[in-house]
Amino acid sequence: MDPEHQSNIKKVAESDENVQKDLIVVLGANDVEGAEISAETVTFGDPSFTGPLAGVSLGLPVYHILEPELKASIPKDVYEENLGIWTLAADIEDIGCRFRAIREKAAKG
Repeated sequence: MDPEHQSNIKKVAESDENVQKDLIVVLGANDVEGAEISAETVTFGDPSFTGPLAGVSLGLPVYHILEPELKASIPKDVYEENLGIWTLAADIEDIGCRFRAIREKAAKG
């Protein structure tokens, strides 16, 4: 996740305590490992210690757009048109496991 995106997320998350309670981050990168690193960045801080989130743990819940929890909240026709083909190539179970693990780790503190 580039420094500009880190900075934008940090500004939104820190703008108001109430905002952070209602904020989730949705990632859609097709590189699962890259998406996982981005998820860890907005949850626990920048692991490379080079961006605005270096040492900053926002603790934000992060989801991948292909997770069933999000699919259920998107109109079926919109989901199929924009993500349907991608679901054929992606390991949705693996993505879900990785992102759930990050959320669970964050919940434990």
